[in-house]
Amino acid sequence: MDFTKEQLSELICKHTEKENGLQDLMEIMLESLMVSERREYLREEGLSGNKCNGYRPGRTYGHGRTLTFRIPRDRYGNFHPRILAILRDQEEECERLAGTLYTKGLTQEQVGEVFNDIYGEHYSKASISRMLEYLRKDVTEWLERSLESYYPVVFIDCVHIKIHRKRSVDTEAFYVVLAVREDKTREVLGIFNKPTESALGWGEMLNDLYERGVGKIGLVCADGLKGLEDVISEVFPGTKLQRCTTHLKRNIISDVRNGDKGEVAEDLRQVFRTGDRNYTVEQAWGEWQQFCSKWGKHYRGIKRRGEDASYKAYFTYLNYDHRIQSMIYTTNWIERLQKDFRRVTRMRGAMPNEESVILLMGKTAMDKKSYLRQVPRIDLDKVLFPDE
Repeated sequence: MDFTKEQLSELICKHTEKENGLQDLMEIMLESLMVSERREYLREEGLSGNKCNGYRPGRTYGHGRTLTFRIPRDRYGNFHPRILAILRDQEEECERLAGTLYTKGLTQEQVGEVFNDIYGEHYSKASISRMLEYLRKDVTEWLERSLESYYPVVFIDCVHIKIHRKRSVDTEAFYVVLAVREDKTREVLGIFNKPTESALGWGEMLNDLYERGVGKIGLVCADGLKGLEDVISEVFPGTKLQRCTTHLKRNIISDVRNGDKGEVAEDLRQVFRTGDRNYTVEQAWGEWQQFCSKWGKHYRGIKRRGEDASYKAYFTYLNYDHRIQSMIYTTNWIERLQKDFRRVTRMRGAMPNEESVILLMGKTAMDKKSYLRQVPRIDLDKVLFPDE
């Protein structure tokens, strides 16, 4: 039975007035176009014995709707409707855009508003969440990827983020591991959540690295958390620990009177100097003792530090080439990364759960293009970067 254009238009209009009528019509049109394309394909190919062979289920997502339809098949399995490629491209583009906007700091509701402006369709929070599913999969696979067997330098630190927990908002620790590879580029090896930072938590994180392929680490740079030496040596025997001198200097200066801050800062700069090939661990430890003796008369906290032998871990950097010491005696590199993490989470206030935090932090780490550039001169030290 043949219909005129006017009759077809009237039928279409009546059908779209029904509940879900427009969606039904879109699915019918897609199936019809693919059936017509299959008919044309079989006629043009002319392969002996090839013919129609039923359908397989298909679905796509676009303009706020999930479309479910049947995809025509041929007997030999060679027919692939061109319209599917077009739909897939649009779907992937929407997913990429949603992921980019979300990781730039927009909430799911705000992403939906942007899509409404672009496409003229309402996108619910659930619709945006479905679009972000590809991003969750990519980030999860990246964070669970296999790692290299050796990393010359690894920086570890925690960033603290507010999360909704039942009836309260808690500030929790997210463990971050940043490494320098043998090719002098950098990469984030892992992101891990615990309620608080502890040596035990870092032990779990290091075990995860070991299970993913890491067999040896040259040097770990961390803050002053107690117990790190033990957990590091347990998982990676022989790995040296450098404690962050910036954290230490900052803590000491904050505890002295304003009138003493300038002189204390200058004394600390002399103790923790870099780039001097003749400055040894023994000399530095002697100067540290002199510093603690001088200022310990006025500040009990400084006196206690001078009596603590574990503070020798702040001078590990002096065992390496003087030209790279300034790169490895502080966790500044990982703290810069944490600023990026805070930027993408701060816009949302308290995060709904730890999964959303890891998604944002993981995507931010994946997209750090600057980490693809080699760190100049860091391979001058042949202890950490031995010649093959």
